[in-house]
Amino acid sequence: MICTDLNAVTNTITVKRGVKGTTAAAHTAGDLIKISTPFARKNVFDAVCDQIKNLYPTLFAVETVQTTSGTGYSLLGTYSSPGTNNYLVAPIKAISQYTDWSSGTDQTGLTYKGVAVEMIDLPNPFTYTDDTGTERTITYTTGPDVVHALQFAGIAAGHTVYVTFKKKFIEPTAETDTLATVGLEEEWEPIIMAGVAAHVLSGRDIPAATADYISDQLSISTYPIGASSNIRSGLLSYQQTLLEQARKDLRARFPEPVQLNSINYPS
Repeated sequence: MICTDLNAVTNTITVKRGVKGTTAAAHTAGDLIKISTPFARKNVFDAVCDQIKNLYPTLFAVETVQTTSGTGYSLLGTYSSPGTNNYLVAPIKAISQYTDWSSGTDQTGLTYKGVAVEMIDLPNPFTYTDDTGTERTITYTTGPDVVHALQFAGIAAGHTVYVTFKKKFIEPTAETDTLATVGLEEEWEPIIMAGVAAHVLSGRDIPAATADYISDQLSISTYPIGASSNIRSGLLSYQQTLLEQARKDLRARFPEPVQLNSINYPS
């Protein structure tokens, strides 16, 4: 709400609801109303979204997809259920089960072998003919404007393959979204929170040039000039330390594959 009138005689405030992109909602007489909150709820949510979106490529989500090797390319996702495969960036590794390299059969409980894989980018939307001869179109309406497919090398068609990908984080769309929803690991929460705190503190300092003209000296004493910048710098420094630690851990668990002629070979 925004205050449009204040009557000091009758102690009444006139407000307009639904400002700054919020949804107008009534409240009951006697409910607590916080006037001019320092950090609006929507601003905090927007800051969280920005922090998550900007984590890549320093950090990345990881997703393992089960697919079947085939002749030519194998689409990731289907026309009726594309999922979030357009957020995938690059294969990190791929493994499959074998009983015999020549037979193309799988059997549970046997050794997994590395598989060479290449991810290709197709236009969005992408139209193709499925195995029944029916023309289908796969379309992504949100996120990266690309359709992904895989091509395998050195493996017969028909094998079950597990491909692990780097993946961009999916931007939250609601406050109910969790870290797992967007692909973030729980231990990365302090990284997001430090960045959000620094974000919302930006531009909140009292300029030195106007400090002499502020009548409420209490405001200056409790919020000294330069405090916001100092806190923000400290938070960003702390966030960078956490980012570097998370980055080292991520690279240790998922080393970069060897790439030759755009084909990834497990490292």
